[in-house]
Amino acid sequence: MSDLDNQISLPAVKQRITSSTRKQRTTSLRLQRMRENLLAYGFLAPSLLLFAVFLFYPMFKSVYLSLHSTDPTGQIAAYVGLDNFKAVFQSGLFMQGMKVTLLFVLFTVPTGIIASLILAALTHNRFKGMRVFQFVFSLPVVLSVGSSAVIWKFLFHPTLGMLNYLLGKIGIDPIPWLTSPDWALISISIMTIWMNLGFNYIILSSGLQGIPDEIYESAKIDGAGPLLTFRKISMPLLSPTLFFVTVVSIIGAFQSFGQINILTRGGPMDSTNVFVYSIYQEAFVNFRFGTGSAQALILFAVIMLLTLLQFKWVERKVHYQ
Repeated sequence: MSDLDNQISLPAVKQRITSSTRKQRTTSLRLQRMRENLLAYGFLAPSLLLFAVFLFYPMFKSVYLSLHSTDPTGQIAAYVGLDNFKAVFQSGLFMQGMKVTLLFVLFTVPTGIIASLILAALTHNRFKGMRVFQFVFSLPVVLSVGSSAVIWKFLFHPTLGMLNYLLGKIGIDPIPWLTSPDWALISISIMTIWMNLGFNYIILSSGLQGIPDEIYESAKIDGAGPLLTFRKISMPLLSPTLFFVTVVSIIGAFQSFGQINILTRGGPMDSTNVFVYSIYQEAFVNFRFGTGSAQALILFAVIMLLTLLQFKWVERKVHYQ
């Protein structure tokens, strides 16, 4: 009878041992995950702190200020709700600023990407001396906005500038680059294209180098010329890189401020008064932080909407390998 009892109770004992072992394993896995999460958050803590101080707090502060009016010292005066947003649209600041900004984006983004793409394609071949050209074309990326703007301010000088000097050598009258409403935005756009050339060139050149050489060799064997190869092979395989450069360039163009502040300060006659500079004037010159914060949130919404539209419609034409 005792042997029979032992045989009957043996599976129950095994089941208890198995269940206790599972519980121990589950507990140890939970502890391990907790330790890994704590370690991960510990490594992320400095970055999260920086984001909280310089990104999240200003964002929530802007939302708070946009719903209030401020006195001449910048202090909160009263709660006004959405009146600041209404004032922006009714005053014409939004339409005027967006008109100039869209023209600036139209002048800089397509031209900058096309110029960078041409330079990347020309220096993609591994000929002797190409490294020197690649280095030269990448140089603008190391210069700050302030340094670039000061350099171009001397170049655009109406009498002492190098550009008008060269134009005079070929018999063309001097151009009022920064003093004429017809030329000011074009001048800022030329400087911005040159300033962004280094970054766009490096990204597009890296994208071209990522295309396998076997594809080009197969196209050459089939009799495809350089232009046909570039149009049928390079462009489709480079479309993810082009899409990235386009999105980043549009966002950067909407946020351009430094070169405009140094070269023209929004003038002449508000011809270069882009939306970001209008925000700066409203908040830090006129000390109307409520209206300035409302304009900043409107700009954020416009950029986010354009980015979402690009991901919805333009990304469909992107060819991923």
